[in-house]
Amino acid sequence: MSKFQKILSIVFIALLALLVYAEATKKPPISWFPSYSKLDKIPLGTYVFHDLFSEKRGDHFIETETPPYEVLKDTTIKGTYFFLNNSVNFDKTELEDLLDWTSKGNHLFIAAASISENLSDTLSLQTSNAYLFDSMNSEPMLNFTNKKLKSVEAYRLNKEFPVTYFEKIDTLKQTALGLTQIFNDTLKITEPNINFLEAPFGAGKIFIHLQPEIFSNYVLLSEKNKVLAEKTLSYIPKDHTLIWDNYYKTGKKINISPLRALLNNRYLKWAYYLALIGIAIYVLFEGKRKQRSIPIVKPLTNKTFEYTQTISGMYLDKNEHHKIALKQMNLFMEFIRTRLRLPTEKVDNRFLKAVAARSGNTLENTKSIFTLIEKIQHQNPQLTTQEQLEELYKTITHFKQQTDGKH
Repeated sequence: MSKFQKILSIVFIALLALLVYAEATKKPPISWFPSYSKLDKIPLGTYVFHDLFSEKRGDHFIETETPPYEVLKDTTIKGTYFFLNNSVNFDKTELEDLLDWTSKGNHLFIAAASISENLSDTLSLQTSNAYLFDSMNSEPMLNFTNKKLKSVEAYRLNKEFPVTYFEKIDTLKQTALGLTQIFNDTLKITEPNINFLEAPFGAGKIFIHLQPEIFSNYVLLSEKNKVLAEKTLSYIPKDHTLIWDNYYKTGKKINISPLRALLNNRYLKWAYYLALIGIAIYVLFEGKRKQRSIPIVKPLTNKTFEYTQTISGMYLDKNEHHKIALKQMNLFMEFIRTRLRLPTEKVDNRFLKAVAARSGNTLENTKSIFTLIEKIQHQNPQLTTQEQLEELYKTITHFKQQTDGKH
């Protein structure tokens, strides 16, 4: 190795060491991953809530890492089964076991923004998301219907979270316990939507709350929001044994490979990278002295464009205009979900107004594009013409241009 190469290596290693030190000492970014795990101290973990709740319940608090159908094999278990996660989805058999257990005088408490469809069907529930036509703000406000629990000013979560509510409930049997609305300066819920309800089931009760963030570390930093959580849990009888579920958790711990564990630790990760770079440097300088010359091989040309032309040509040659149209529609719906931040599960008049407002298009143009989409979707695939395909392409392109012009 020449003197110049040695100096270059020393400078490179020194810079690399500085980079490793800077990365190792850099403050990690805040993770907003919705883990709802009792072990996580991140904003959407439940370390604080679990600690306070378990201490308050004392002997009336047990935990389980196993699925409900295994827990309920023990017929002596009585009380309230507590599920907390961003989504809780029971399979058919599991839900039947839970409902049977509830009907015998027990309580089922679910705090989740999304619940399983089979449970919604059983209780005749429909959920939806609230949003403003002229704003992307989605900071929730919450309050109670019970006058003894209701606050003069609504509880504000001070962070943009999805505002989910019950669009439909069985008012003859079910009771609205809590209301929600997107934040306004008055801190008053003027357009109430139900997000917390009680549904009797046999001799027991089912409680569903659609804003699980109220039990997160971040929200509980506020003393007022601690009161919100306490009032929500006041519907659980004090003498009930509370069964805390650790199975339905997005952030539950699972067994991982040694390499994954190593890369999850920032210090070990950079030590590992440094070792790999050291090996690469050694191979570079040591191997350079020993290896024979390697002939130059021209890289393969990129055939992606030609491949795309070939595939699209195949569709056009076969007159499969309907398939191309469906792909354009799927891409357009994805554009609305990611660019305009609107859910596309339900296309109704309210949805069309929101799309028009956020994209900068007129309501008339917005309705026309969805009318064209609906027409092509429901017509016989063999009847989809090249003219319709071109019209769909031009309409979607014009819509996106208007949106780009607004943003």
